[in-house]
Amino acid sequence: MALTKERKQNVMTTFETHAGDTGSAAVQIALLTERINQLTGHFKTHPKDFGSRRGLLKIVGQRRRLLSYVKKDDVAQYQQLIQKLNLRK
Repeated sequence: MALTKERKQNVMTTFETHAGDTGSAAVQIALLTERINQLTGHFKTHPKDFGSRRGLLKIVGQRRRLLSYVKKDDVAQYQQLIQKLNLRK
């Protein structure tokens, strides 16, 4: 159920701030969003998987904390990030 190596690398290259960037907040948020989307699809076929649902809630909380950090640090990057990831309507 984890992200494939190719998909993870693709997300990292899309959201990196400089060459070889793997740990910036934007990359972490993008990877967490991919994982959240993957788990959301998993729950469509396995609605009673409560262990994974707990993990999903932890991932959502972690992404929320990172997003609030980016918003506090750089509002322009925050706006660009939520637009690129299609998080808010």
